[in-house]
Amino acid sequence: MSEETAPYGSGAAAPSPTSAVKKIRTHHLREMKERGEPITMLTAYDMYTAAIFDEAGIEMLLVGDSASNNVFGNETSLPVTVDELLPLTRAVAKSAKRAMVVGDLPFGSYQASPEQGYLTAVRFMKEGGAHCVKLEGGEEMAPVITKCVQGGVPVIAHIGFTPQSEHTLGGYRVQGRGDAAERLKADARAVQAAGAFMVVMEMVPADIAREISEELAIPTIGIGAGNGCDGQVLVWTDAFGIRTGKMPRFVKQYADLHGVLLEGAKAYRDDVKARTFPGEEHQF
Repeated sequence: MSEETAPYGSGAAAPSPTSAVKKIRTHHLREMKERGEPITMLTAYDMYTAAIFDEAGIEMLLVGDSASNNVFGNETSLPVTVDELLPLTRAVAKSAKRAMVVGDLPFGSYQASPEQGYLTAVRFMKEGGAHCVKLEGGEEMAPVITKCVQGGVPVIAHIGFTPQSEHTLGGYRVQGRGDAAERLKADARAVQAAGAFMVVMEMVPADIAREISEELAIPTIGIGAGNGCDGQVLVWTDAFGIRTGKMPRFVKQYADLHGVLLEGAKAYRDDVKARTFPGEEHQF
């Protein structure tokens, strides 16, 4: 049945203007902000999730330093290294056909100087195949952002709660309340002026995030920052129920993959124990 003759009135929904884009670029994201079209981002650490999320139409895939917790078994993001993240980035970049792949610069790999930050960012672009990089920090990171952008590396800034600074910030605490709101706004302006093409805001009051999003010309991505941002990001193992236990307040779980895999693994165990697998149909 054609769209013109679809029943119940309106027919199929009009496709997003970005749906025909072969490869998401920075200017596409700016145009999405201008149109008021929300931007979607998920983390990905391997070829299979990258391909699935890309097929689903997710615009951006973040190879986050959250791989430290979700791939390598660490308690925080701090221990993960550049050499550990590069193979994951390369796998995601090879598997994503349309989405923009973001390499996350890990703790200690860019804070020492603009030159250090640029050299690390170049590794993510050359060795990892990333299309851009993300780094944490506001005004104090402006020289690093500028150095990278001048050297041809697109940069996403990350302000508000910055997990790599959890010990300095006193743990997982909302940032930007009260008098701290002006500092957060100053950080947002500073990273935009330094050349960042996007800014992630994590765990900040929704009203402040909305104000910043309305002021900035570059897109904003929220995580625990309300729905007034230009887009949203979640860690995929949180969003789809691989990780168990207490979730952050800002997480919505869209699937229970832990349950699905658990039941599948139990069924496999039972079949092997009962010698019903492999059956005759599985043997040569």
